[in-house]
Amino acid sequence: MMGAPADRIASILAAVHSCGENLLESLGLELVDLEYLAGDNRGTLRLYIDRPGGGVTLDDCVAVSRQLGALLDVEDIIPFRYVLEVSSPGLNRPLKRPKDFLAHCGRKIKIKMKEPVDGRRRFTGILRSYDEKSNSLVLENEEGSYTLNVANFAKCNLVYEFPEPGK
Repeated sequence: MMGAPADRIASILAAVHSCGENLLESLGLELVDLEYLAGDNRGTLRLYIDRPGGGVTLDDCVAVSRQLGALLDVEDIIPFRYVLEVSSPGLNRPLKRPKDFLAHCGRKIKIKMKEPVDGRRRFTGILRSYDEKSNSLVLENEEGSYTLNVANFAKCNLVYEFPEPGK
């Protein structure tokens, strides 16, 4: 699948997203992220799943992998060889959707910008607020407060802070 046009991959991911979200919803799970990584002989379709209010188990990942794999094969959504990987988003989960930003206000995040803001591409700080209307968030750190447009994000993740020993 090497060299597949980006629009073809985007349409496949949209179809997988639709199928995946319906299946996950029926299992009480949510789709956090979806990506396709091209390879020489086959690609990798990677789903990150979570359970609202809690984490996912290995059994959840196995169930989604089996059920979604069968569904994708029956629907013939992906017309080339691929490997399906299903996992939790991990401690440094990606933030992409409005509900991700809203749910994690008050938490520490790390952002990589597509285009520099105030001469910088990387920001780390506390997510203070998110405005859906303007699709921007307010990030605060020791240097000050920044209003950043989500459309300019190349990547945004939670930063897991380990608790101090004895607390």
